[in-house]
Amino acid sequence: MAIERRKDNKKRVLKEGEYQRSNGTFEFEWRDKTGKRHSVYAKTLNELREKELDVLRDTLDGISANTKNLTINDLYAKWKKLKKGLKENTFSSYKYSYEQFVQPEFGKIKLNDLKRTDVRAFYNYLADERHIKVNSIDCIHTVLHQVLGMAVEDDIIRYNPADNALKELKRAHNSGEGKRRALTLEEQRIFEDFLASTPRYAHWQPIFTVMLWTGMRVGELTGLRWEDVDFEENTISVNHTLVYFSRGKQNGCTFAVNTPKTEAGKRTIPMLPKVKEAFLKEKAYQEEVGICCKAEVDGFSDFIFVNRFGNVQNQSTLNKALKRIIRDCNYELLDKSGGKEIITLPNFSNHSLRHTFTTRMCEAGVNIKAMQDILGHADVETTLGIYADATKELKSKAMISFEEYFNSLTDDKTV
Repeated sequence: MAIERRKDNKKRVLKEGEYQRSNGTFEFEWRDKTGKRHSVYAKTLNELREKELDVLRDTLDGISANTKNLTINDLYAKWKKLKKGLKENTFSSYKYSYEQFVQPEFGKIKLNDLKRTDVRAFYNYLADERHIKVNSIDCIHTVLHQVLGMAVEDDIIRYNPADNALKELKRAHNSGEGKRRALTLEEQRIFEDFLASTPRYAHWQPIFTVMLWTGMRVGELTGLRWEDVDFEENTISVNHTLVYFSRGKQNGCTFAVNTPKTEAGKRTIPMLPKVKEAFLKEKAYQEEVGICCKAEVDGFSDFIFVNRFGNVQNQSTLNKALKRIIRDCNYELLDKSGGKEIITLPNFSNHSLRHTFTTRMCEAGVNIKAMQDILGHADVETTLGIYADATKELKSKAMISFEEYFNSLTDDKTV
């Protein structure tokens, strides 16, 4: 005797686990490997069967149905407890980025509802509506990608919705803010001459000179101690970096000393004569005005570059000083120009001076490997990228010079 199969109100045969409810909608019931019952619902039978396929894929991939109500914030709480191996300031920065921008709204989304387009839309919102810089979104992305990566590892979701989302944002926004332009030779000359000839900025000349002629990162330079400088061998030992970070709203900001992120960061830099002169000038200035280092950070003391209170410098203070120097230098240039077109200083940051030093090495034909070692690049591709930019400009200038030379030969023949 044949078993009569259940049908819906349109006489369509229903599969095992499929039911039509009294209100005309459909339901599919199944049990997981622990025997627990689960259901999905849909308005139409076709829609229900698409959901059944998702259930089948999840079952085959080991995706648990018990996690369907988990939110991104739930997983972040787990990530925060389990994450190890990060330096305190880095971990604090990650937590701040997530809790400030992700947690309030986006973090409430259920993991099972999250799509790639949601992450892309969230990053676009941060960039377009909140006007968050791409570098800051990069930090947010780092945390979010790791949190969602845990969900993939725990078989909660099949793929990481944040994969490539940051690359897409940069491409869509044509972002070039991470690429800093080096000062031209003329701009560098203007900058150095202004520092040397302007008494009110004389105390800033040593630190910016050292930065400009060593290519050291800001944290490496502000963390430099007198014992790291060998005046006999004319070398500078880079073995740690000074960081300034937030401990949260309750605890404010503080300094810490970190080891370089990579082994390549630990290096010895040759000390050029003008760098040595800058160090000695800083020492003489501090002795003259009675400044001495009073700061101690994680057991480190006797820092070279300190403010008038004897405390260490930080990147924000140096960038603010640069803005004032650039402003006053340009005013002076414009006042002397008599209305003529002149070269003025562009807006640039501390890191631009490192980029400028790298470019000058390229122009001087310094060996790529030597450049990598001096700059502390772990990956030669980073050095090559800067080298390519610099040599591209050099080639353009060379071609212009060649054209001028060729034109001069042509002009001579027509005379």
